[in-house]
Amino acid sequence: MAATDPIRDRYEGLVGQLLGVDGVMPPRGGGGFGRSALRYQGKIFAMLVRGRLVLKLPAGRVTALIRSGNGIAFDANKGIPMREWLSLDPDSGLNWLSLATEALDFARGPGPGASSPD
Repeated sequence: MAATDPIRDRYEGLVGQLLGVDGVMPPRGGGGFGRSALRYQGKIFAMLVRGRLVLKLPAGRVTALIRSGNGIAFDANKGIPMREWLSLDPDSGLNWLSLATEALDFARGPGPGASSPD
């Protein structure tokens, strides 16, 4: 009997919770970058990479989460941290659905009527 991976199981549960949201697309599988990614209208907002939940969030939020000890900057295995990507510490007590919803909201962009910088 094969052992289950609790992190992968948790991620699959997260995927199941978000798939009913309009515009959210499931992981495509296969090989290459983003194979485990949840997408909103084609934009990756959450994925499982090397056993860690990786989320695209505003840079300031990523910095705050890193400073609070909840993760590290994601670097896509290239050694260069990506400022809007957080690799969540597997031991973090933060709620995955809440964080993924934040990432989804970020992927959606500013709402109607939002002002753009001049």
